[in-house]
Amino acid sequence: MEARLAMRVVYFGSGAFGLPTLGALCDVHDVVGVVTQPDRPSGRGKVLTPTPVGGFAAERLPGVAVLKPERVNESGVREMIRGWDADAWVVIAFGQKLGRSLLADRFAVNLHASLLPRWRGAAPINAAILAGDARTGVSVITLAEEMDAGLVLGSAGRALDPSLTAGELHDVLALDGVGVVLDVLERRVGGTLVGEAQDPALVTLAPKLSKADGWIDFLESAEACRRRVHGLTPWPGVGVVLGGVSLKLLRVGVEVCGHDAEPGVLLDLDGLISCGGGSGLRLLEVLPSGGRAMDFGSFARGRGVVVGALARSERERCARSGT
Repeated sequence: MEARLAMRVVYFGSGAFGLPTLGALCDVHDVVGVVTQPDRPSGRGKVLTPTPVGGFAAERLPGVAVLKPERVNESGVREMIRGWDADAWVVIAFGQKLGRSLLADRFAVNLHASLLPRWRGAAPINAAILAGDARTGVSVITLAEEMDAGLVLGSAGRALDPSLTAGELHDVLALDGVGVVLDVLERRVGGTLVGEAQDPALVTLAPKLSKADGWIDFLESAEACRRRVHGLTPWPGVGVVLGGVSLKLLRVGVEVCGHDAEPGVLLDLDGLISCGGGSGLRLLEVLPSGGRAMDFGSFARGRGVVVGALARSERERCARSGT
């Protein structure tokens, strides 16, 4: 096999989504600089902690220049980055928008966790699960003034496994992105790279999530409830109160059981919750407040939960109590 021609690459990223690609870039190309967000206080002790990319660079790239600017477009930062004279800039989950003067005459690409133009925005993985999409994937695009609106240079799709949570799908798609980014760079070197414009009629948006999104409505079908639980795990998480205990729902299944119970009733001690339309949501894994993740059976036995207990969304509980 003919060896790939190494490129000089600058990597812009902060989150863990880009780590597999950054590792591959280090193996195949010459990473001459890394730009990430500044270290931030983290944990109960508020210890100053680097981003996942910053931690990777400190461990794996001791000889590579690393910048952690508060504002990447400031003139001094801009000139330093441009002075690295790279062949390509790869941007993945960076967290700051690269301005026109920084990008001027540079070849820069972004890895996005959806099959664009579907799910532009900050939370594409969550949005795909919440919407019940049958397929998802990753796209590599050029950077544009409008968020995620650049030319599509490459993509890879896959069936969306309904058993996966957003956190698990994040890790799967992070690995899928490696080959697409490397292929785009290889086609750039070979002079065969062509971009495809996105169809504006097919654009959907995936806005940033907040803690307020962590609700569930058992009046909806069990399938709709499954999407919320898996689409919002690990963050912001779906919180409920069951038998007087606050807990997060981590993993669930869907059953057609034809019950006539009111929504939210625990139908058996294996975690079957009544939902709309006679469907049932099987609680498989939960996280009690102040505890550890466990299967529902272990939780029920340890907390003395009984059949007939009523599950209510944390949002509904707070609304009723006025908190």
